[in-house]
Amino acid sequence: QLQASGGGLVQAGGSLRLSCATSGRTFSTHVMGWFRQAPGKEREFVASIGWSGRSTYYADSVKGRFTISRDNAKNTVYLHMNSLKPEDTAVYYCAIDSSRTEISSRMADYDYWGQGTEVTVSS
Repeated sequence: QLQASGGGLVQAGGSLRLSCATSGRTFSTHVMGWFRQAPGKEREFVASIGWSGRSTYYADSVKGRFTISRDNAKNTVYLHMNSLKPEDTAVYYCAIDSSRTEISSRMADYDYWGQGTEVTVSS
């Protein structure tokens, strides 16, 4: 089970930190990812992180502004979002890839999903 939190309303240029707490699984051995879905658009990849936290991968649209991290002791993955833009407005979802060790940007590779947390960036 995954529980995402930390979303909210923020002005452009501001920051937010999303959290995704997991339970019931061996969190520390799995790749984790963040995806987002803007109104009227398809869900898209944002960032992913390997089990150790040493490997990360970002969508070009967030590179340099967002940072994904994890705390395996707390079974939690984070998404630190800086310099937010109105186009970052979306529902953000965390997900687990329980099958692979290589980080992936493909939604189809992730088999467990959280319920989403909404981020709204005002201009």
